[in-house]
Amino acid sequence: MLKSNSHRVVVVGAGWAGLGAAYHLCTQGYQVTLLEAGAYPGGLVAGWQTAEGRALEAGIHGFWYPYRNIFALVDRLGLKPFTDWTRSTQYSPEGVEAISPIFQNLPRLPMPLGTFAYPQFPRLPLADRLSAFPLIQAVLDFDNSDEAWRRYDSISARELFRQYNVSERLYREAFEPMLLVGLFASGEQCSAAAALGMLYYFILAHQNDFDVVWCRGTVGEKIFRPWCDRIQSSGGKLLTQRRVTDVCLDETGRANAVVCGDEVFEADAVIFAVGITGLQNIVRNSTSLRQRTEFTNVMNLGAVDVLATRIWLDRKVSIPNPSNACFGFHPTTGWTFFDLNALHDAYAGEPGTVVEADFYHANQFLAMDDADILKMVQQDLSTCLPAFREAKVVDYGIVRLPRAVTHFAPGSYRYLLPSTTSVPNLFLSGDWIVNRHGSWSQEKAYVTGLEAANRVVAQCGQGTPANIIPVEPDEAHVQVGRSLLRFARALPFGPSSI
Repeated sequence: MLKSNSHRVVVVGAGWAGLGAAYHLCTQGYQVTLLEAGAYPGGLVAGWQTAEGRALEAGIHGFWYPYRNIFALVDRLGLKPFTDWTRSTQYSPEGVEAISPIFQNLPRLPMPLGTFAYPQFPRLPLADRLSAFPLIQAVLDFDNSDEAWRRYDSISARELFRQYNVSERLYREAFEPMLLVGLFASGEQCSAAAALGMLYYFILAHQNDFDVVWCRGTVGEKIFRPWCDRIQSSGGKLLTQRRVTDVCLDETGRANAVVCGDEVFEADAVIFAVGITGLQNIVRNSTSLRQRTEFTNVMNLGAVDVLATRIWLDRKVSIPNPSNACFGFHPTTGWTFFDLNALHDAYAGEPGTVVEADFYHANQFLAMDDADILKMVQQDLSTCLPAFREAKVVDYGIVRLPRAVTHFAPGSYRYLLPSTTSVPNLFLSGDWIVNRHGSWSQEKAYVTGLEAANRVVAQCGQGTPANIIPVEPDEAHVQVGRSLLRFARALPFGPSSI
C-alpha cells in the first residue's frame, strides 16, 4: 500500500537498469512510473516474433559467473531461468581455434594461470600465447580508477597490445575476437581502458569468471515478464510506447515532470535508464537538457550496429558446444552462434535445428535484404560445421538494431556521464555510465540502476538503500602486484604505464 505522501519517481527505460531502479523503489513505497519507448519492456531483450509467430529476441545474452547481483535478483524473484554452466568453442574460417572448459570444475590456479593453462588452442603456438605475459603490467596498472581510465582511454586497444609486444598472431586469433564480441568493435576502434576493464572482469580477475549460463528461453519471457509483474503488483505503473520528448525544470533547476508528447508525468525525482542513442534522442528534443554542456557532450559518443538472426532448419545438425564465437569471416565484424535446441526448453524436442547467429559491428549488413542475410548466415555456419550446408531454412527471424550497443571508442571516456547530473534530482543509469563497481554489460546496467535508486532514497529520505554486492576482490598476489607497481611508478625513474 502506497502512502499518500510517498514520493513520485519517473524511470525512463525498461531494461536491466530501469527495471532494477523501479523494482527497488516500488518496494520502498515510492510512486513509480516506468516509461518504455518500445512496445515491450526489455530494451535489447524485448520480444519479437517471426512471421510464423515464433519468439525472437535481439541477440542471445550470456550470464557470466561474476554476475552476482543478477543471480541474487533472480533468486529473490523465485525464478529458475538459467541453464547449467556451458562450454564454448571459437571458430575461424580455418576451423576450431579454441575450446573453453567449465573453469570451476578444474583446480583453481592463481590468475592468470588458469585462463592460460586450461583452454585448448589447437592451432595457436605456445610461443604466441606466452607473448601475452608482458601485458600483465598494464592489467595491474589499470585499477578502474578515474586516473587509470583517463590514462588508458587516450589510446586504442590495438596500440596497447603493440606496445606490450603481444604477437600479431595472438592478437589476431585471441584478443581481437574477444574485443569483437565483448566490446563490439575491432581493436583499432576500442579504447585501451575499456579493453582492459572488460578483459579483467570477464577473464583475468578470477579463474571462474569466464564460466557462463544462458537463459532457457527468451530473457523477456523468463525474467523480465515476471519481474514486471512484481513491479506492478508492488504499485508501479509500467507504460510502453512512451517516447520521452522533454524534462521540465522548475525555477530552482530541479526536474518536476517528464514529457512524452502530449502526456506529462509529474515527478519528485527522475531516473534515465537508457542507452547512448536513447539519451541522444531525448537531448535533441529537450529544450532544457540541450542547454547543458554535459548532455550536449553526449552527442560525441557512438554506438554499434547489431544484427540478430534466428533460423529454424529442417534437420538436426550436431553442434559440439551450445555457444560459439567466430572471427575472421568478415572484416571488423565478430559473430556468435548458439544451439537453441540445447539452451532453450521450448526447442529441446524440436525435430529440426534452431540456431541463433548474432553479428556485432554489423554496419554493412543492416542494409542487406533478408534473403542475402540468410544466405550469408548459412554460408558462415557451413564454414564452421559443414553439416549446415545441406539443411533447409523452414522459418527465420531477423532483427536489425542500428546504434544498439555502446561503442567505447578511444577518447570517449571524457564524454561518458556519472550517475549524478547538474539537475539535482535527475539521475542516470546504464552500462555506459561511469561508476567504480567494476562490472560490465548486463550486470553493470543492473548495478547502476540500483545505484540510481539509492541516490533517490538518499535524496528523498524515504526507504532503505538496495544492497549492491561488490565484485569479488582481487586475488592476494594481484593486490600485492598493484601496490608494488604504484610504489614503483611514484619513484623518479619508475616504470611508465603507456
